[in-house]
Amino acid sequence: MYAIVESGGKQLKVSEGSTIYVEKIEAAVGDTVTLDKVFLLEKDGEVMVGSPVVAGAFVRATVIEHGKDKKIIVFKYKSKKNYRKKQGHRQPFTKLKIEAIQG
Repeated sequence: MYAIVESGGKQLKVSEGSTIYVEKIEAAVGDTVTLDKVFLLEKDGEVMVGSPVVAGAFVRATVIEHGKDKKIIVFKYKSKKNYRKKQGHRQPFTKLKIEAIQG
């Protein structure tokens, strides 16, 4: 059984027991969150595709941890104009463990 869900503007394929990294969610560690934008649900060989979402389907997940990704460097410059701009960025994330898929 698996599902395609949306979180933070990105679509992810999830199955029960898997762990995923999503954009930061405002929930404490140990809390249960519900992902209710389920676009596709596969159960016992039967595929249900929503238009745009599958009615009544949701995914229940537990927050494991919050953190930040590796630093990326954003470097802009224009040749022959002595323009250089260096900036770093670390994207915050939330690690989720998928507990159940209901549909």
